[in-house]
Amino acid sequence: MPIQAKYVHTNLVARDWRSLAAFYQRVFGCVPVPPERDFQGDLLEAGTGIPGAHLTGMHLRLPGWGDAGPTLEIFHYDPLIDAAETSVNRPGFGHIAFEVPDVRAARETVLEEGGRSVGEVVTLLVADGRRVTWCYVRDPEGNLLELQSWGSPQG
Repeated sequence: MPIQAKYVHTNLVARDWRSLAAFYQRVFGCVPVPPERDFQGDLLEAGTGIPGAHLTGMHLRLPGWGDAGPTLEIFHYDPLIDAAETSVNRPGFGHIAFEVPDVRAARETVLEEGGRSVGEVVTLLVADGRRVTWCYVRDPEGNLLELQSWGSPQG
C-alpha cells in the first residue's frame, strides 16, 4: 500500500538565488511565497549533513495551480560545491517542465532572459493521436527546462 503523500516542492540549488528567482518570476510568472529562508546552526548541519551549512532562499508558487499549489524552492548553500552541467539523458532528476501556449515564443523569451538552447523545437505524435510540441532549454544557471504544448492531431 503506498504511503499517503502530497507533492509539495522541487528544489533548485542556485549560485545566485535572488537572480534565479527573478528569472522564474519574469519568465514563467512564478509568485514569491514568503518568508525568505535564512537558516544556519546545529539543526541545519544535522539535517543536511554539511558542517557549517548556511542556506538562504525562497519558495516560488508555480503557475497554473492556485494559492495552494506546489512551489519551486530556490536555495543557495554555503558552502557550495561545483558540479558538472546536467544532461537531458543523465540518470536522476532531469528537468522541470512548463506547459506554454507557444513553445517557440516561450523558448525565445527564455533565451532573451539569459537562458540557453539545448535542442530544437520538435513535435511528436503520441500513441493516442495527440501531438506534443516541445523543446529543452537551460535557465541562466544551466538547469534544464522543458517547454511543451499539447494539440490535437490536426494541431
